[in-house]
Amino acid sequence: MRIARLYYRLVKFEHTIFALPFAYVGAFLAVGGVPSAHDLLWITLAMVGARSLAMALNRLIDARIDAANPRTATREIPSGALTRAAVVAFCLLSLAVYAVAVWQLDPLVRWLSPIPVVAFVVYPYLKRFTWLCHLWLGAVDGLAPVGAWAAIKGELPWQAWALGAAVAAWVSGFDLFYALFDVDIDREQGLHSWVTRFGERGAFTGARVLHLATIVLLAAAGIGLDVGLLYWLGVVIVGSLLLYEHTLVRPGDLRRLDAAFFTMNGVISVAFFAFVLADVL
Repeated sequence: MRIARLYYRLVKFEHTIFALPFAYVGAFLAVGGVPSAHDLLWITLAMVGARSLAMALNRLIDARIDAANPRTATREIPSGALTRAAVVAFCLLSLAVYAVAVWQLDPLVRWLSPIPVVAFVVYPYLKRFTWLCHLWLGAVDGLAPVGAWAAIKGELPWQAWALGAAVAAWVSGFDLFYALFDVDIDREQGLHSWVTRFGERGAFTGARVLHLATIVLLAAAGIGLDVGLLYWLGVVIVGSLLLYEHTLVRPGDLRRLDAAFFTMNGVISVAFFAFVLADVL
């Protein structure tokens, strides 16, 4: 049980709630109803495998950086709770789960499946070179609804890309908040982020623009789809929750940053999926 808890902490499994509901959103909107149990099962396993691989790779590649940061020095690899070899083995297992899952879905997904894996490897290195790393992370998470749509329909219309872009803007925006945790240590280590480049106020401005884009893109997807009132109510709820998230923190007052980042974003993803599910039913 102790080993299981260590791996659970390694990948922050509870944060799967950020991306998995949006994969379901893509799947449900693709068919305008409830996908088959077969498709939902394998989409879920593909998402769990992919996200576990992404997080474990991130921890493995960033182990030295994490060890130098007091906030992250207690993570599993820097603290010695898990060896690098053990994490490599976990990465291979996660990759196997992902590969088996995508093979059960539409052939288009099989052809596209290497793209997220390459993106997972690239992402941890970007902070060493560019402040655009947040946008890359958003783009990677934005593949969730796009991949789920392709997994079921075998095609990628513009509406699927609009959903993916909405998720990308949403994730990129709240990752700018997350970067506020480490701005001082990032500068000390010569790492790049939106905050080190544009400062705290720049991070808030960027997050506001990206979250406004999230709402615009969700609305654009809705216009192109045969959705009902509940979908639009979901968009309004997402907009309201994002607005509330931005009231929790402000330049010079980051006391509620944890609530803004972790709690509110989990609520946003689950709430939007609930409204989409109610709409298609």
